[in-house]
Amino acid sequence: MKFSTLAIAGAAIAAGVEGFTAAPAARSFGVRQAAPLKMAEAATEVDKMAALATAANEARGLAMDSIAAAHSGHMGLPLGCAEVGATLYGSQMQYNPKDTTWMNRDRFILSAGHGSMFLYSWLNLAGFDLSIEELKNFRQHHSQTPGHPEFPNSEHTTPGIECTTGPLGAGVSNAVGFAVSEKMAAARYNTADHTIFDHHVFALAGDGCFQEGVSAEAAQFAAHEKLDNLIILYDSNEVTLDKMAEYTQSEDILKRYDAYGWETYDIDGHDLAAVEETIAAAKASNNGKPKFIKCNTIIGKGMEETEGTNAAHGEAGVPYVDKARASIGLPEEKWYVSEGTRDFFNGVQEKNQKIYGDWQATYAAWKEANADLAKELEDAVNDNVMPADDMIAAIPEMGGDAEATRVSGFKVIQDIAKLVPNYISGSADLHGSTRNYINDGGNFGAGFDKSYAGKNLYFGIREHAMGAILNGIAYHGIFKASGSTFLVFVDYFRPTIRVASLAELGRVSYILTHDSIGVGEDGPTHQPVETVSGLRVIPNLDVFRPADAEETVAAYVSSVTRSDGPTALILSRQNLVQNVDMPAMERRAGSLKGAYVAKKETADLDLIILATGSEVQHALEAAKDMPGARVVSMPCMELYERQSDDYKESVLPSTCTKRIAMEAGVSAPWYKYASKVVGVDRFGFSAPGDIVMKELGMSAENLASEISTMN
Repeated sequence: MKFSTLAIAGAAIAAGVEGFTAAPAARSFGVRQAAPLKMAEAATEVDKMAALATAANEARGLAMDSIAAAHSGHMGLPLGCAEVGATLYGSQMQYNPKDTTWMNRDRFILSAGHGSMFLYSWLNLAGFDLSIEELKNFRQHHSQTPGHPEFPNSEHTTPGIECTTGPLGAGVSNAVGFAVSEKMAAARYNTADHTIFDHHVFALAGDGCFQEGVSAEAAQFAAHEKLDNLIILYDSNEVTLDKMAEYTQSEDILKRYDAYGWETYDIDGHDLAAVEETIAAAKASNNGKPKFIKCNTIIGKGMEETEGTNAAHGEAGVPYVDKARASIGLPEEKWYVSEGTRDFFNGVQEKNQKIYGDWQATYAAWKEANADLAKELEDAVNDNVMPADDMIAAIPEMGGDAEATRVSGFKVIQDIAKLVPNYISGSADLHGSTRNYINDGGNFGAGFDKSYAGKNLYFGIREHAMGAILNGIAYHGIFKASGSTFLVFVDYFRPTIRVASLAELGRVSYILTHDSIGVGEDGPTHQPVETVSGLRVIPNLDVFRPADAEETVAAYVSSVTRSDGPTALILSRQNLVQNVDMPAMERRAGSLKGAYVAKKETADLDLIILATGSEVQHALEAAKDMPGARVVSMPCMELYERQSDDYKESVLPSTCTKRIAMEAGVSAPWYKYASKVVGVDRFGFSAPGDIVMKELGMSAENLASEISTMN
């Protein structure tokens, strides 16, 4: 092995393979020491460790140079966790940089997304198609190296990014979803003769991630369901942004994770041998416990002016970059990677290519032996579902009896689960109310009546974790996942919906029932009025509020056939009248366009009534004696806006400006389409739902009265 600077390798070995000639005052770590190497292995192991130490320092250099060039970024984590990155990408993870969508690759999630140059540096060194030029363009417009890692989408297609991260606590919780998906895939597709899923999920997170409550929710779920394929690496550097961590936390995090039911480790994160041994042990431990490795590190290590302090978190170290580079043995050349490091990672690629090739042979044999199962899996991975028009035709008509759309949804989801075999669903302890349980689908998890092949997930009362786990399942790239709760509680996991929308996750949807003041007796704490509109303002989120059973069919079909973003399904608690005067298939087809004419005028058009959800029945009733009135049902504003100008004009002709809209929620969004709105711009009150609706103006009579005042 040739190294660019022998001094680096020599110093690494002499310093216990830390990669530094000198270290600041030692912190007291309760570490699990590496076992002594066998003599026959020692020379080879020292060569590998020296190579990893060199790579760690060169990764530090790449991060420092990129952040200095941008005058922006977070230097502390890339410098403090370099040995962790070296071990993961140089030794412990299985991946193929030439096939970044290989389904059995290990997944790595940088939950502390602000440290993105950590990830970009290691992707470059590991051979992914992320050039030095892209590292030089860190945080610049149109670069492949945005400020926080972004899952490939229409804006960024950076290879090797498994998950959009930045909001702290999200990535480490998404990782639980990845682990769920891997367990589920293994249970469904592995056979006695062939194992095609057996990879691990790694996530690197810091104090901020573990202070955010969502990570606690997700950790509880992971332990309870025995997700032992999950390995969390805690960058324990005793620093947060404002202050040293001790200023805001005093818990023993290892005891907390022990109590959850995780297997915990406590190591020196700069000791390559300890990091290597511990990750290997965590991978080998199939004991039903997820793994939590506390890596005690020094933030910004190698930059003596800032290391170990909260100043190291961001770009405060930029003025000291040249000195720091020299202190760890790097030459003056910026963005420097030695021939020895490139050679070493070529060797890593060869090793992983052998694993990849063996897996391909196993997969080919499995596919030949399990043709139907293979087609199902490949359709799932490639997101092949039947076209929406075919799917709505494949679902039987729902009938004309009044019923709540949550009840309609229960019927529809049974058909969806048959038509889309990789569709799964779960609930935050509300299956009995939200009605999204898949009959005969089995329950996911460990113990009781559960198995990892189950299609129904029980998240407990953990809405925020549910949203994050759903996103993780979607990122993993096999299953389509939905989760349910009452609409009023969606704000518990709104941040995960926002990230799903910007990451363009078409594999995830949200079933949100009890959609309005019609909830009734539970009162204003449970009666959403602003919530639907609050979801509508999230870019790239389709918000579907169907008016009857047939529109509910279209809503579900749209949610599983959309490929470029998530969908929220807003369903009623109370019964709704069906629009039986219009054929079922016409209502479905119209709903798939976001809005359609639910009742056409029988005279010259002089009024358009727009409504959605439970208010469409009132619009139809009010218009019965108005021959010049057209009723437009608009279950999904966002989908309507994506239609052609000609279609939109056919539904809402510009020649008719006399328009009124009605919805049992805040009125503001409707003024885009109407000059007058009958809405609910206040909180509700506790009473039977029909009384609340009537008192707050949600009736055909009140709508007709409001229309009578229009010129």
